[in-house]
Amino acid sequence: MNAKMTENRDGAARHVLLKDYLTMTLAILLSAIGVYFFKFPNHFSTGGVTGFAVVLAQLIPGVTVTMLSNLMNIALLGIGLVLIGRDFGIKTVYCTLLLSALLFLFERYIPLDGPLTDEPLMELMVAMLLSATGASMLFHIGASSGGTDIVAMVLRKYANLYSIGTALMMTDFLAAAATFFVFDIKTGIFSIFGLLMRGALLQAVLNTLRQRKYFHIITEDAQAIEAFIIEKLARTATVFEGHGAYSQGARSLIVTVVNAREAVLLKNYVKTYSPHSFLLITNTNDIIGRGFRNAL
Repeated sequence: MNAKMTENRDGAARHVLLKDYLTMTLAILLSAIGVYFFKFPNHFSTGGVTGFAVVLAQLIPGVTVTMLSNLMNIALLGIGLVLIGRDFGIKTVYCTLLLSALLFLFERYIPLDGPLTDEPLMELMVAMLLSATGASMLFHIGASSGGTDIVAMVLRKYANLYSIGTALMMTDFLAAAATFFVFDIKTGIFSIFGLLMRGALLQAVLNTLRQRKYFHIITEDAQAIEAFIIEKLARTATVFEGHGAYSQGARSLIVTVVNAREAVLLKNYVKTYSPHSFLLITNTNDIIGRGFRNAL
């Protein structure tokens, strides 16, 4: 029995690891598309290493934005490995190298002479949407794309700042503000606006990815509903025994948390097979416990 349980746990761990790497690959691909095709040609500097690369490439002749971004990412990766040590995650290494490789391939095989369109606001919105979606996917699984995230980790460890978020905000704002002086007021305004937009989009996408449904089911058919939750949804629940305040009849309160797809199945089952049950369904974002990712 123990060997079987260990085998099942190992299999589940491999499945989660594979899913994480597929998620990271997709997230970095979205970010790379947003950066190379929309951010770089318009000189948008909305924070991060790519933002600083946009500014510095304008000041250093003979160096492309992609080349400078990749050099800075690799350098910061080395610094992170040295200063943070074993706490520096393999996921960050993977994401940093993948982003650098994709930007290099894009520049080599799909060179750009300028923006794709003459609508900079539209391109800024696309760039921020892709960037925020990619970053949210990474945060959701506890990964990082490297870059200024590494700077923030180092600052947090050695400068005793309140949080990584504080350090990121400081570095991102500096990158965006620099565009006023290196380019022009228009580019600077777009960069500041993009930085604010990215933060709002990132939080919105992250909340969507984390969202779960919290069920309170007051019922006389507890056994059937428990069986459905366990056997069909592969979830579990907590059951409290009680009674109706008016009728004084026996009741059970079933408490469980499921994802959006499972919520539809559970709601439909209860409505069909236990129509007299009372349902309270609440949206929740931060779930800590077995079967769910810890809140970040």
